[in-house]
Amino acid sequence: MRVTFLDHSGFLVELPCVTLLFDWWQGILPPLPAGKPLLVFASHRHEDHFKPEIFTLDAHAFLLGKDIRLSPRHRAKWGLSDETAAKCLTLGGNETASPLPGVTVETLPSTDEGVAFLVTADGETVFHAGDLNWWHWEGEDNAWNRNMETNFLRYTEPLRGQRIGLAMLPLDPRLGEDGFRGPKHFLELADIRHFLPMHQWGDFGFTAQFLTRYLGFAPLTVPVTTNGQAFEFKENTL
Repeated sequence: MRVTFLDHSGFLVELPCVTLLFDWWQGILPPLPAGKPLLVFASHRHEDHFKPEIFTLDAHAFLLGKDIRLSPRHRAKWGLSDETAAKCLTLGGNETASPLPGVTVETLPSTDEGVAFLVTADGETVFHAGDLNWWHWEGEDNAWNRNMETNFLRYTEPLRGQRIGLAMLPLDPRLGEDGFRGPKHFLELADIRHFLPMHQWGDFGFTAQFLTRYLGFAPLTVPVTTNGQAFEFKENTL
């Protein structure tokens, strides 16, 4: 598995038989592998996760959070042809799709908008959380934060004990140390072999702060230090 961090929450994941592009909205997209189907994912409509330019890619399918609506107005605005629109699949939480033989996509509802994606392909499982996170904001109403906690714990429960080769999870420095809550829970809940932080707004040093508090997660964590960084994962380490 080869993974390229594009920017923010955007990743290109190259597996032997399929290429997965998650939440690309900025950052340089490297040359795509020839002769291999491309699946493009957009977890939700926020501009730091979705841009209509993805529809210009020669993809086998586009898997979109249900809040990305393919209304006639949007289709006209985005220049979507009938052919491209036919490749689009909009998904809500707790749905399953098979865009290619041997590829399964499961969704979890998000605590913000859209969905998170759990993709099984080539014998590996890859999880992209989108904006599914434990959003605890200092100064927010206590009832709001409690409701967020309840929903986050409920939405993530299907991952309990699942083996996930690679998980891309929000580690958002805007929350301060409350930003540790989400990834900590994910890493304790599921059997995650590699954790790539995302949604860091360029503050890549926040990963070191997280590991200072939770040193036990260091063997699982693959720090991101720059846009365009590429990682190679051998099969026996996933």
